[in-house]
Amino acid sequence: MRILLALGLVLSFACGDDSGADRLGVGAECTATDECDEDTNQSCLTAFKGGYCGIEACVVSSDCPENSACVAHTNGTNYCFRTCLDKAECNANRGAEVESNCSSSVTFVDDVGNLKACVPPSG
Repeated sequence: MRILLALGLVLSFACGDDSGADRLGVGAECTATDECDEDTNQSCLTAFKGGYCGIEACVVSSDCPENSACVAHTNGTNYCFRTCLDKAECNANRGAEVESNCSSSVTFVDDVGNLKACVPPSG
């Protein structure tokens, strides 16, 4: 029984259930701002298909919630996007029809190391 409980805890952490971005909703699908964490000034970015909980008009990554960074988007606006190493991290809170991609083809406004960003589909 203890082994099963320990395995369950390991799997929940390995799957990202306790990551800051999951708790904060960064990158989550949304239709309205009240579905996003307003304590971190997130809003539902409806310019993206399925909506995207994040922050618009960041200047540096320190403006962003935990596990997200400031990205200069191709539409000319900076956004706090969830950071990732692979696509699975991007879609814990998104449906299959509006999946985000974990992309290295983004321009971070400051140095965040070897991270990628969860980029939602354009709306």
